[in-house]
Amino acid sequence: MNSTLILGLQWGDEGKGKIVDALCKEGSLVCRFQGGHNAGHTIKVDGSQKVLHLIPSGIMHSSSSCIIGNGVVISLPALNEEIEMLSDSGISVKNRLHISNDCPLILPTHIAIDQVRDKHEGIGTTGRGIGPAYEDKVGRRSLKFGDLADLELHRSKISELVKYHNQLLTKIYESTPIDIDLVIEELTNFRKLQTNFGCDTYKILHKSIEEKKEIIFEGAQGSMLDIDHGTYPYVTSSSTTAGGVSSGLGIGPKQINKILGITKAYTTRVGEGPFPTELFDEDGASLAKIGHEFGATTGRPRRCGWLDLHALKKIIFINSVTELCITKLDVMDSFKSIKVCIDYEDGKPIYETFQGWLEEISEIKKFENLPIPAQKYISYIEDYLKVPVTVISVGPDRDQTVHK
Repeated sequence: MNSTLILGLQWGDEGKGKIVDALCKEGSLVCRFQGGHNAGHTIKVDGSQKVLHLIPSGIMHSSSSCIIGNGVVISLPALNEEIEMLSDSGISVKNRLHISNDCPLILPTHIAIDQVRDKHEGIGTTGRGIGPAYEDKVGRRSLKFGDLADLELHRSKISELVKYHNQLLTKIYESTPIDIDLVIEELTNFRKLQTNFGCDTYKILHKSIEEKKEIIFEGAQGSMLDIDHGTYPYVTSSSTTAGGVSSGLGIGPKQINKILGITKAYTTRVGEGPFPTELFDEDGASLAKIGHEFGATTGRPRRCGWLDLHALKKIIFINSVTELCITKLDVMDSFKSIKVCIDYEDGKPIYETFQGWLEEISEIKKFENLPIPAQKYISYIEDYLKVPVTVISVGPDRDQTVHK
């Protein structure tokens, strides 16, 4: 068996979807283990672009199968919309998409709570109900994907849950309650999704491991947004680091052969929270413009800054990263000089400055053909982090990938 865990090492938007798609081989099994439709993985193949929020990026390969594990929270309307979007593009998910019956569901009440709460707290969430859905999971209140098989059996549970949510909305946040009939209607309208895709995903994983299939574990959000190891409280509500794979899919750590950590050649962040290397000058504006830095899920502009190697060192240790992938190296093509943060002093970044290469690299296929300054930039990252860079992305398309 050859299994690879692909993780973002920053605050998300590192290009995980593109790399999963580029590394996916014939017959691969691609598995999501955390997050919800707050993720946004952009994949570009032959000039056609798709953004996936819930379904693993491997779905773009017709011979691959995909698992959404128990660690993922599911919005039924979002899942249905994504399946229809793929179908309209000629991509069938039938007999290829498998969803754990243990996935907690995101209800309209979760979304209402998330949106009204963020107005008070200012964390900068996507407002899609992710956090409240995970709260119910930990509080042992969740309605699960498998419960859709018999809604009548779970009607009292649904009623109690909606009642609890409405208490929060009206008594704590002084907001409008959600009619339980709307919740029941949504669950009823989309119960076919459970019939078509719900299963015990552990059995599929176990069989794939026994048959020594190629398996890719796809992280949804970046490691610096991890609920335990991220920039708390400006984090997501799930385990985005390597530890989340075991709990979010039901596999042991020894089933992971390789851990590929992905980082941009610079740093971005969406929403609130600390960002030591953030730029407010012309360089920051250039990174945003050239890199098309707008969130794939929310459309919000991303904050941009230089690469923070000091922060990456800690995240690499937490994840036991064995190999690195550098994405969006081509965005740096027009910079005369490039900085990376190597330490902090009194909370302020200390930078090392590198010569830019001032030439286009988007068509380059081999590392040795990259400009010498670009090679030196990559080599410095390897030396500082003590992890080899094995994949470099020089453009958004699947084929714009250099293997080192």
